[in-house]
Amino acid sequence: MKLQRNGSKALAIGAMALVGSLSLAACGTDDNSTSSTGSSAAASGAAPAAQIACGKGGQLLGAGSTAQTNAVDVWKAAFGSACSGSTITYGGGGSGAGVQQFNQGKVAFAGSDSALKPAEVDASKQVCTGGQGVNLPMVGGLISIVFNVENVDKLVLDGQTVAKIFDSQITKWNDPAIAALNPGVTLPDAPIQAIHRSDDSGTTANLTGYLAKASNGAWTYPASKTWAGKGGQSANGSAGVSAQVKQVKNSISYVELSYAQTNSLKSAAINTGAAKPVEATAENAATTFAKAKIAGTGSDLALSLDYATKDEGAYPIVLVTYEIVCDKGNKAESLDTLKSFLTYTISDAGQQAIGAKGYVPLPKELASKVQAVIPTLA
Repeated sequence: MKLQRNGSKALAIGAMALVGSLSLAACGTDDNSTSSTGSSAAASGAAPAAQIACGKGGQLLGAGSTAQTNAVDVWKAAFGSACSGSTITYGGGGSGAGVQQFNQGKVAFAGSDSALKPAEVDASKQVCTGGQGVNLPMVGGLISIVFNVENVDKLVLDGQTVAKIFDSQITKWNDPAIAALNPGVTLPDAPIQAIHRSDDSGTTANLTGYLAKASNGAWTYPASKTWAGKGGQSANGSAGVSAQVKQVKNSISYVELSYAQTNSLKSAAINTGAAKPVEATAENAATTFAKAKIAGTGSDLALSLDYATKDEGAYPIVLVTYEIVCDKGNKAESLDTLKSFLTYTISDAGQQAIGAKGYVPLPKELASKVQAVIPTLA
């Protein structure tokens, strides 16, 4: 990701209790409208109807990041129960597809796991009359390096070995580099089946951002939504990647914690240079988010994340999903519902609801900044 670095400010994390339990409900589909009952919203841990201001109602279309699909499912259930006159439809397809649809004027908001690039901001001015697309952080998460290796329950990797695995420089599970990180573990003499995203993905952008910073030069490609590593297999979306890892023996890939938990996939701990390897947990990701900095200006709240952190208990491969909207020039027929929906999703209730689903509630200081921007959308 290329982020502007003006006005950077450290963000303080809220109480760790916000992270909540990490038990998961089953994945919903990427594209459906709100039609849930109040009882289903309650079962999901979402906010009661009384806490949601519905606005005028109408249809709201969004598309993009599959990383946040499970979060959007929770929000749609709660919002649909409270606001029967509103219909929220969200199609996945990946961050790249979401940004493209947003800049074509097809959706009111796009979910993207990487901030808009300058060229994408320029393109957004064609649909945001008198304004431009801005990045509003909404969903905090982490990327698990998931694996399905025969007779291996725990695995430690570092940036350099992950880079070499995904670039076909390390091709066997018992490679000396992997063995050195896993003393006492019997690794199979078997080919590594590395799986990456086939679609343009913000998850890929964040993973490659981490590899570019933490692989000691082993990853020679720039951070990008488009996969550049050599070899390997590919699958579409987080759900597709998760299904492949579950089915393919001796495989490895990268998905959001929510998908790792839903599919009962094992996640590698990451050797960051701290005293001990860091497990892929929401609590450990929250430690990293505590030091995130705002890199955008004005209404744009793009973040700068420290992928190379060596802080104790700080999981380095984190991502934030942005809801990309027009600061000015939103369509009149959907603006009220857009502001109402986003006001709920960034509320304490909305953030805590997804915290119970494997996501990381955003720091209160950052959430308050997002809350201040939403009423100004025009």
